[in-house]
Amino acid sequence: MIFKRNTYRIQPERLNDMNHFFHTHVYPIHIKNGAKLIGRWVNDTNEEILVIWEYSSMEHYERINILIENNEEYQAAMEELGEVKIEADKDFLSATASYHHPKHILSVSGYITNKDGDVLLVRNFHRSDTMEMPGGQVEEGETLEEAIHREVFEETGIKVNLHGITGIYQNLTIGVTSVVFRGEYQSGETRTAEGETSEVFFTKITKENIGQLITREQFRTRALDAMDANYIPYEAFKKGPYELVSRFNVIKEYN
Repeated sequence: MIFKRNTYRIQPERLNDMNHFFHTHVYPIHIKNGAKLIGRWVNDTNEEILVIWEYSSMEHYERINILIENNEEYQAAMEELGEVKIEADKDFLSATASYHHPKHILSVSGYITNKDGDVLLVRNFHRSDTMEMPGGQVEEGETLEEAIHREVFEETGIKVNLHGITGIYQNLTIGVTSVVFRGEYQSGETRTAEGETSEVFFTKITKENIGQLITREQFRTRALDAMDANYIPYEAFKKGPYELVSRFNVIKEYN
């Protein structure tokens, strides 16, 4: 493994432009081609951005770099962005040892309906080719239930009541396991989240039109499973002694 560290010194008032460009054009190319984002940070004056990427080898990095240089959409967006960076530094790092950090990520998403049966969908900046159910990564110390409440509200402004879990999906390529909840609208007004979602709305979904909205097959499968849901049990607990934190029981909603 090698790591690339980029440090950008930017005009503070253009931070949002840089964030949008990164999420829309830089991040998707890297992720689709096997790179991993270790982290992206900005200092307290919004004048410096630090980005660290992980590649399997120098050849892997060079291959992705060539794809970026030859991507017409990326180059056009760069030209439209104009002069934002004051200067940039780049260097490569190697790990001093293997620390066996967790190799799998746990995420949640929600099939959320309103009183009319419409489904809540979002469009993310870094997956702009498809709509999808709102959701995201479970943070350390969170229950799955807490995570889905937080993620739906952060991405859409909507608070929800949950019915249960409709499916578990494992992406072996990038090491992400996703747990899908079904729930219903409780309160709030739909709104986008800066740097994350470009569209948020409730809409009718049927088995006939779902492909026009959710174009990525892995997201479409999850929504179809949730549409005709049979809920599975879920329990969050602490031990020493055992303490039940929350539980959803098995419910067969559709025959």
